[in-house]
Amino acid sequence: MMGMKWKISFYSEKVEKRTLAFSAGILANFIHIVDMMEDLGPSLGEPYTKAFGNGLFEIRARGKEGIGRSFFGTLKGREIIILHSFVKKSQKTPQKEIKVATKRLKKVK
Repeated sequence: MMGMKWKISFYSEKVEKRTLAFSAGILANFIHIVDMMEDLGPSLGEPYTKAFGNGLFEIRARGKEGIGRSFFGTLKGREIIILHSFVKKSQKTPQKEIKVATKRLKKVK
């Protein structure tokens, strides 16, 4: 018997649009990871997800075009909420991107 699936939602329509605007390869990988999360939950671990602490995690999507990142948190009742997505241009995740996601996580918790 299958366990309860996790529900994936977006913080806002803007976040959803931004995420779905990832280039084809990155988006395909993002969807693959999200599909796994629906079945297995948010704690896939690397290379798929990474914990940032304080309840903030990221989806590590990559395609031949580059790297996409989507920050998420979890809510009660097996819900994963995508807080912020961006295309990664540097090795390190920019602090400003982390700040945006952290602020949104506080709002939904």
